[in-house]
Amino acid sequence: DIRETISSVYKELFDEEPVFEAIHAGLECGLFGGMYPHWDMISCGPTICYPHSPDEKVNIDSVEKFWNFLIETLKNIPVK
Repeated sequence: DIRETISSVYKELFDEEPVFEAIHAGLECGLFGGMYPHWDMISCGPTICYPHSPDEKVNIDSVEKFWNFLIETLKNIPVK
């Protein structure tokens, strides 16, 4: 359900299809998923390069884009 919600919010806000990728990250989803396997989860955020290193950088424009996306997604979370 959450994937459908974020997909429709993303298309509405940015007039393009979101890209979904499975990557080796999302520690929190793995941790919470193990404890709460019934949760519907997805991991997303701003564009970060070289995370958890001295060279870590964040793309500032992507922070605002992500913030707006997050707010709209929270407004549209399906009620179960």
